[in-house]
Amino acid sequence: MTMLNTNIPEAVRAVASNGTQLRYALMELAAQQKDTIALGRGDPDLDTPQHIILAAQEAIRRNQTAPTPVAGMPELRSAIAEKLRRENGLSVSAENVIVTTGGQEGLFLIMQALLDPGDEVLVPDPRYTSYDEAIETAGGKIVMIPTDHDDAFNLPVESIEQAITPKTKALLIVTPSNPTGGIITEERARAIAEIAIKHNLIVISDEIYEKFLYDGWKHFSIGSIPGMEERTITLNGFSKTYAMTGFRVGFVAAAVDFIQAMTKVKTFTTGPAATISQHAGLAALNGPQEPINEFLRIYTERRQLMMTGLRDMGLDFSDPRGGFFLWTISSSTGINATELSYLMLKEGRVLIFPGTGFGDKWDGYLRITLLQSMDELQEALRRMQPVIERYRVKA
Repeated sequence: MTMLNTNIPEAVRAVASNGTQLRYALMELAAQQKDTIALGRGDPDLDTPQHIILAAQEAIRRNQTAPTPVAGMPELRSAIAEKLRRENGLSVSAENVIVTTGGQEGLFLIMQALLDPGDEVLVPDPRYTSYDEAIETAGGKIVMIPTDHDDAFNLPVESIEQAITPKTKALLIVTPSNPTGGIITEERARAIAEIAIKHNLIVISDEIYEKFLYDGWKHFSIGSIPGMEERTITLNGFSKTYAMTGFRVGFVAAAVDFIQAMTKVKTFTTGPAATISQHAGLAALNGPQEPINEFLRIYTERRQLMMTGLRDMGLDFSDPRGGFFLWTISSSTGINATELSYLMLKEGRVLIFPGTGFGDKWDGYLRITLLQSMDELQEALRRMQPVIERYRVKA
């Protein structure tokens, strides 16, 4: 694809091969200019439901601020286990759960407790590159499993089996996916489970976007399959489902001995999650669930708007079955994705992440989020149109 010599700042160019650093470099540029519409980060823009806010306030009023056990408040661990049994079909109790300081910490704790130096982890590509840092920090090695647009970025079973070596310890699955919006279908999950059992693999299942699926697609937890109970580590949290990103509350469900290992690591690093945030999480689970349905309605409406708007400007995208993202094909413009993202930011005042922020092979894609109001999304589309028209490479 064409590079247009648009004087991409060195701060961006220097980190173009590191997905996490590239995303943050673009966010820093966006912060330096006024009136930017952010379609980059995956943080919900909707308000945290009021009953959750009130629970946090009540915890402060009652002075319920003392540290909890490192693995989390017993009543919150029990409520999470109940949710996982009821909604996900997992055979778990409170002892199978640890409360983490957000899903990000949960991911790092998993890798620290699981991996020995040299262990290999199979990871779908493209992916949220924080997985890379978590695995590498623990001394592990990432082995990419390619996924494909024509398969809606479902995880290919044949590629998994071909990638397994004597050093393979675990397989990471993310459903719905960040950045593609693809899902692991139940049929595919059952085939993956057979491979995991056959090769004695641990499966790390990131299900943080589980509540937001479209067009009739359903979430399926691989840990619910017989034989997968002891070999599945389920990562989830409150930030996406309840718009609680700033509360920093996640959770992991796994075998009891593995939760104990994670707890030891957490004891010597961050300690327990914030007590007030845990009270908020408890209220989220035990309180009314109608806000989730309203969030889904809003995201569905936004998704349709963006799909229509992108197609109108000649951009297609993978099938967005879940999550907050449109994994948009930018290769039709003929412009490298990093450069196109920079042009969108500087000339269109719209922050979008290039596909290379999620793997260096994805310079023909953009990740566009749905996390702005309808008015802001319409304005973003209006700003993007002339940038595409101005720089699209003519055949």
